[in-house]
Amino acid sequence: MLIDTLLKARWIIPVEPDRTVLDNHALAVHGGRIIDILPIPEADAKYQAASVESFDRHALIPGFVNAHTHAAMSLLRGVADDRPLMEWLLDHIWPLEQKWVSETFVRDGTDLAMAEMIRGGVTCFNDMYFFPEVTARQAARYGLRAVVGLILIDFPSAWASGPDDYLSKGLALHDELRHNPLVTAAFAPHAPYSVSDEPLLKIRTLAAELDRPIHMHLHETRDEIDQGRQHYGMRPMKRLQQLDVLGPSFVAVHMTQLTDEEIAQFAESGGSVVHCPESNLKLASGFCPVARLIDAGVNVAIGTDGAASNNDLDVMGEMRAAALLAKAVSNNAAAVPAHTALRMATLNGAKALGLEADIGSLEVGKAADITAIRLDDLETQPLYDPISNVVYAAGRHQVSDVWVAGRRLLKNRELTTLDIEELFQKTAAWREKLTSVQERP
Repeated sequence: MLIDTLLKARWIIPVEPDRTVLDNHALAVHGGRIIDILPIPEADAKYQAASVESFDRHALIPGFVNAHTHAAMSLLRGVADDRPLMEWLLDHIWPLEQKWVSETFVRDGTDLAMAEMIRGGVTCFNDMYFFPEVTARQAARYGLRAVVGLILIDFPSAWASGPDDYLSKGLALHDELRHNPLVTAAFAPHAPYSVSDEPLLKIRTLAAELDRPIHMHLHETRDEIDQGRQHYGMRPMKRLQQLDVLGPSFVAVHMTQLTDEEIAQFAESGGSVVHCPESNLKLASGFCPVARLIDAGVNVAIGTDGAASNNDLDVMGEMRAAALLAKAVSNNAAAVPAHTALRMATLNGAKALGLEADIGSLEVGKAADITAIRLDDLETQPLYDPISNVVYAAGRHQVSDVWVAGRRLLKNRELTTLDIEELFQKTAAWREKLTSVQERP
């Protein structure tokens, strides 16, 4: 049988079934989808491929899903480090955004972020930022899968004049993306402290009608909880419950401030949590109770947050941090084992975004969103368990190749769709602009 591509690997880690490692197997890819997974000798006998690749020192895994980021904020990497969240936002990030955010800013920042994510094995990202139509266009142009957030906040920005304008522009973009094979949309009200009740009620109705996720920061800090009590007389999650916003398509980001009752209630709602451990650590936001959420049956995915608060978009680093933090927070070394952490960074992210039928695991019929990780470095020797080494020992510099829907976006560490020298030039120009008024430490 003639097919497009045959990828032979020392190990294939499909994620589903769980804890599975396939030795000396091959992935048969045709028309951008996986059509077979079988031992290499059987693949050689069964298929003739236009392209045959051997990865005899690698593990092939599903591409990572970065379930929460603000891609364009890569241009703000490092401008306001070592400050608590509200000071970071109010005194530094929002003033810079007010001055500089534009279509060009979003285009260049998103390109930089996508290059970094591809080089780190990410094949899909869930974004929340202004000018989402620009993010959508750039992702489609360069071949990366994306869910773009139809952002909404109560106050005006460079993109929209107020809640009705945000919704109007967001709905227009949703309609434009209906038939896009790589890019979809989610409603993205920013946070409980920045979105009032009426817009949330409108989003609730529209999300149900259009079958779209709702992607929102929630219970990120103690200050957010205090503001909710002060302005609404209740904790933010309780307010969302009363507005009937929570549900199976709700994606809650951060969730560091949770009571046992709230964990049970959120589990009952069927929603997903996106854990951003490094951003939470850097901003001293708190610790997401990942082990308790998983034990309660909550789908927990992994995100990096934006590079302005992380300061990278390294999902492999987040995956390792998530596994280690869960053990420390729960005082249980068995909490979030390696195979669970890998699932959080792949299939759980796909599930949170409503994409689990297409991506998140290497299964026949799914899109060929694949990441190859070299495991022959000294730092990943000796190798007893490939899953353990991917999670606890390997780094993103060992990602060698990346495919999205069968299209190769990274080949032997070289980007195939993005121009790295152009990225360097544009990023340097933005640094000059952003520091032209006041040089920051």
